[in-house]
Amino acid sequence: MTAEPISDLSAAGFWVPDPVKQRAAGYTIEDILRLPDDVPRVELTDGVLSVVPSHSGAHQKINGRLIAWLDQHLPESLEALFAVGVAVGHRNTLEPDGLILHAPVDLEHHFYEPDQVVVAIEIVSPGTKRRDRLEKPAVYASVGIPHYWRIEQNPVHIYAYDLVGGRYELVADADEELVLTAPYELRLPIREITP
Repeated sequence: MTAEPISDLSAAGFWVPDPVKQRAAGYTIEDILRLPDDVPRVELTDGVLSVVPSHSGAHQKINGRLIAWLDQHLPESLEALFAVGVAVGHRNTLEPDGLILHAPVDLEHHFYEPDQVVVAIEIVSPGTKRRDRLEKPAVYASVGIPHYWRIEQNPVHIYAYDLVGGRYELVADADEELVLTAPYELRLPIREITP
């Protein structure tokens, strides 16, 4: 016996974007906040929804190990989270791989305001190179997020940027140990987050 294909997802009870609203680029942050719990992760770009693809095992290992490391080493004034979003405007949201936020953090929220974000973290995958290297940092900078970390894979290499004059400037890059003084003093051994 084989399963019958589902031709109309919405009729079968699955959430799908409203085609009229999608074509009209009519989605807002309020629409995102009202989505059902079983909807895949989405980003909102100029009113258009796009599904955030699932990540490879290596990507997930790096992210999980990084957030666990940060949880153990962050000062009490900061909190690290992953799989949460940033509301960067009324018609725009982003889903970074990780965030460092000012504490205390309301853990019931999925989206956080840019002024709560201290560091936005992106792990570059083959399908996200352009977004993670160019597009997302430009958006994070435009809303004033003070620090941006980009993590390349194979081999793992971290690039840390500080916001200076509305643009990110590289302050450190490391494939052995990331040493920073801002947003706090840290010495992150890259081997501890490498799968």
